[in-house]
Amino acid sequence: MSMASTLQQAAWKRLKKNKGAIVGLIIIILAIFTAIFSYFIAPDSSPYANRIILEIRKQKPGFKKTFLKVPKETNTKSGFLSRLLYGTDDEFDFIPINGYHSISKDSIVALKFIDDGVEEEKTFAISKLPTSFTVTKKFWLGTDKFGRDILSRIIIGTRVSLSVGLITVIISLSIGVLLGSLAGYFRGRIDNIIMWLTNIIWSIPTLLLVFAITFALGKGFWQVFIAVGLTMWVNVARLVRGQVLSIRELEYIEATRVLGYSHFRTIFRHILPNIMGPVLVIAASNFASAIVIEAGLSFLGVGVQPPQPSWGLMIKENYSFIITQNPMLALAPGFAIMLLVLAFNLLGNGLRDALDVR
Repeated sequence: MSMASTLQQAAWKRLKKNKGAIVGLIIIILAIFTAIFSYFIAPDSSPYANRIILEIRKQKPGFKKTFLKVPKETNTKSGFLSRLLYGTDDEFDFIPINGYHSISKDSIVALKFIDDGVEEEKTFAISKLPTSFTVTKKFWLGTDKFGRDILSRIIIGTRVSLSVGLITVIISLSIGVLLGSLAGYFRGRIDNIIMWLTNIIWSIPTLLLVFAITFALGKGFWQVFIAVGLTMWVNVARLVRGQVLSIRELEYIEATRVLGYSHFRTIFRHILPNIMGPVLVIAASNFASAIVIEAGLSFLGVGVQPPQPSWGLMIKENYSFIITQNPMLALAPGFAIMLLVLAFNLLGNGLRDALDVR
């Protein structure tokens, strides 16, 4: 058994003893599963969970209603992969009703729900309705001001938060590890130039820099990934530079020079694998920070654009209801952000202790 595998097993044993880290890891695994299969889990599987039913807008958690299913004129079938990625268009229009009764063998009269105490009679031909033409739906977290299911939008919004975190970490690690390792290994003029650039980026407030990049690239889904990622590599670069400076003087690095190994091989085969512990810890921290920054950008209107669900955007659309009749419209996505950020912070703290990062 190699030394590396032995160290990994020891780190895993220490991590398993940290209950907080394991809880965080379980939450993250559940969030990843939810993000991948969100359109199969969400009660509203339409694209972006954007099924608008204005008659049931701003309903409280636990609201239950019966709907009449009226087939749409244009009906498109979605395959497994298409539904996995984009959801599937509704086959029916869902009309909220208080009840219905038959007036003949060929037609029924439905009492369409308009508002509390207000209803309207509408006649429908039975031949144009499916065999099971009514369905009762329960909205566990209520509905927003457009009558959309809050729970479904939170589930699908998980995909945005995790995607932003993942792409941000990839971008920040790619830039930060490369520049930090070059600065720490070569020192001298290269170190001065890279640290000069790092200090300039460091001196600009993160949100201000994200705003500038977002306005330059435009608003949208992918622009948020790039904007957040380009602002979070500084911490990684400074950490990696410090680690490389301390390792480059050790005997086994001196041995690589004596053996004539290239600088590239020395950095990427012998130095970087030995500093991955601190890098993993800061990656978990950056993941949590990216989720919060994306939520803040969406709340301010420069992040993910409607109708795509984002937890920050959901808070923006519904925060006025916190002090009115239905605070859950804004509190539910807020709790989702808090839970996922807490999970990554717990995992990051556990990794720091397990990997013995000082």
